[in-house]
Amino acid sequence: MPSDAVNRTVLVVDDEPTLREALAEALEQDGLRVITAADGREALERFRADPPDLVVLDVMLPGLSGIEVCRIIRQESQVAILMLTARDSEVDKVVGLELGADDYVTKPFSLRELQARIRALLRRVETPASAEVTSSVVDLGRVKVDLAGHRLLRDGQPLALKPKAFELLAFLLRNPGQVFSREQLLDHVWGYQYAGETRTVDVHVHWLRQRIEEEPSEPRYLETVRGVGYVLRRPGE
Repeated sequence: MPSDAVNRTVLVVDDEPTLREALAEALEQDGLRVITAADGREALERFRADPPDLVVLDVMLPGLSGIEVCRIIRQESQVAILMLTARDSEVDKVVGLELGADDYVTKPFSLRELQARIRALLRRVETPASAEVTSSVVDLGRVKVDLAGHRLLRDGQPLALKPKAFELLAFLLRNPGQVFSREQLLDHVWGYQYAGETRTVDVHVHWLRQRIEEEPSEPRYLETVRGVGYVLRRPGE
């Protein structure tokens, strides 16, 4: 049994009984406690009655959609959310990320891949990125990044930033001047090696630039290295 699975609870939400049962069985074999729901309203009831450590949430649900369930859960909790989306549903992926989902897996998927994603998310719940950095505050012009406090401040005022976007920023700040490919950032920040869904990284970089750059379209700090990936340059580099 993986050590990161002990005493962890996963809520699996999917309206397909066969898939829901297969997911539950596979996760229980990993040592996880699993609760299930067949639609959005039942998902919210289960979530509130027995708060899980992670939610596996299908986008296409009867009644209350997975996107709406994600929005409501994120208003109430910072629990890890992994969404299941259709193969060609790029809009669902981006909307889910914007609402605060931590990751997504595209259907059809292998159980092994899903299990790996879930283990990676649970490890981050166990050891958040902010615990690995020093208490220093990094200056980026008008913006200050309080790594230990997990806060972003502009002119002394806190800025809202999604947890995964802050983890990406913290990782880049720990490695200033180093260029990373999208695949490397997926591996280091999201915790898995997956060469496909690099759009996740681009969306989070876009959010960061909206927060830390004076002119997001002409970034000074978080730069794109064409054909390679991204690099964060601190002032004076």
